[in-house]
Amino acid sequence: MNPKLRTEAVDHLFDAVMQLKNKEECYLFFEDICTINELLSLSQRFEVASMLRENKTYLDIAEKTGASTATISRVNRSLKYGNDAYDMVLNRLKESSSDV
Repeated sequence: MNPKLRTEAVDHLFDAVMQLKNKEECYLFFEDICTINELLSLSQRFEVASMLRENKTYLDIAEKTGASTATISRVNRSLKYGNDAYDMVLNRLKESSSDV
C-alpha cells in the first residue's frame, strides 16, 4: 500500500464510506463528493477490471466500456502488480451473487 495515501483525511473519507448502508445512500454520497465524470471514470475502471478478469480482449473492453487502451493498460497493471484489491472485491461480489 502506498504510504503517501495513508493520511487522516483519507482515513476520514473511508470511515464515511463504510457508514453507507445501501446503494441509494452510495448514489447520494458519491454524487455529492464526486463529479459525474469522476464517478463514471471510477465505475469504468471497475468494469474494465472485471472484464480483464474474464479474459476479454482490449478491443472487446474498449468497445463495451468506452475505455481507452491506456486506461485498460493501467487497470491491467494494477491487476498484475497492485494490492490484489480488485480481485478481493470481484471475488466477494461473485460469492455474494452465488449466495442469492
